[in-house]
Amino acid sequence: MAVDKELLDILACPKCKGAVKLSAAKDGLVCEKCRIMYPIKDDIPVMLIDEATPVK
Repeated sequence: MAVDKELLDILACPKCKGAVKLSAAKDGLVCEKCRIMYPIKDDIPVMLIDEATPVK
């Protein structure tokens, strides 16, 4: 099951409060402003700054 579109519309990056979008591989949520990705584990986005990984 993918992340619900309505959930994506209300989620924001906890670091900069900017918009996040689903990654191409659909395994995380990407904040382009901070250039980090928050993982999705068991269909639940983990929106913790410490869990985010850098995106190239």
